[in-house]
Amino acid sequence: MSRIAQARRNGFLDMLAAERGAARNTLDAYQRDIDDYLEFLGGRALDSVAADDIRAWLADISARGLKASSAARRLSAVRQFHRFLYTEGFSPGDPAAAIEGPRLGRPLPKVISVADVDRLIETARSACEREGLTPAARLRALRMRCLIEMLYATGLRVSELIALPLSAATTRERFLVVRGKGDKDRLVPLNEPAREAARAWLRALRDSGAADGRWLFPAEGESGHLTRQAFGRDLKVLAGAAGLPASLSPHVLRHAFASHLLQNGADLRVVQELLGHADIATTQIYTHILDDRLKSMVRDLHPLGDEP
Repeated sequence: MSRIAQARRNGFLDMLAAERGAARNTLDAYQRDIDDYLEFLGGRALDSVAADDIRAWLADISARGLKASSAARRLSAVRQFHRFLYTEGFSPGDPAAAIEGPRLGRPLPKVISVADVDRLIETARSACEREGLTPAARLRALRMRCLIEMLYATGLRVSELIALPLSAATTRERFLVVRGKGDKDRLVPLNEPAREAARAWLRALRDSGAADGRWLFPAEGESGHLTRQAFGRDLKVLAGAAGLPASLSPHVLRHAFASHLLQNGADLRVVQELLGHADIATTQIYTHILDDRLKSMVRDLHPLGDEP
């Protein structure tokens, strides 16, 4: 690495520290990525670098076996470096501006099986019936059962679930009207186990004298209702008791709601409506499930399908 390139790199890192307040670990990561890039250039003058040079470097790190996510991170560092060189007058242009990053595959949602959900719900129900529970412990168990039953029955976002009004436990309908993103209302299903769990929770809440507010899941705090963090912590404890991974999150249950519907023949557009997705493209992360179901249908129903 030439002295000029080293000086430019150090100036870039100083800018990150002074203007953006970058932490030491962040600066070290940027330096490693920039050093790798400068080593590939082999002493090439930075003001003469072209877009093809950056593309060649990307091809080189891809050939080294780096994942697309790692390559994207390194390209981000190089883009910022070249933008710095251009804005500071060290380069006549920004060769990285037109470079497209490596395509990152959208990760498939984590999904648990129907059997795992059944085990989770059964564990929540059993916790409510355990002998020797203090009133406070029983109240928490009933709340968790209600949360789990309603989340899997409705597919609500966790932010929508914890902010349900008290009236959600008293409705005679088999659906809820939920206000989601963009202040848009939608209907979500409410099965009998979820309704029964909500009624049991509401009775216990009233007996405790805590059902005077507007929220179904009241709690102390600025919002007045249960926080997503508190729900997430309690869910991890329940998952452990059910023998499921402690990494289980409320969002995984929302994915399970959608995935299990599709596995059983629901239309993708219907699932889009139930999840409250404004764009069908968001729901299409589940198309791998549809692909598997369609393949099974062709195999089992087509006259020339595989023989059993």
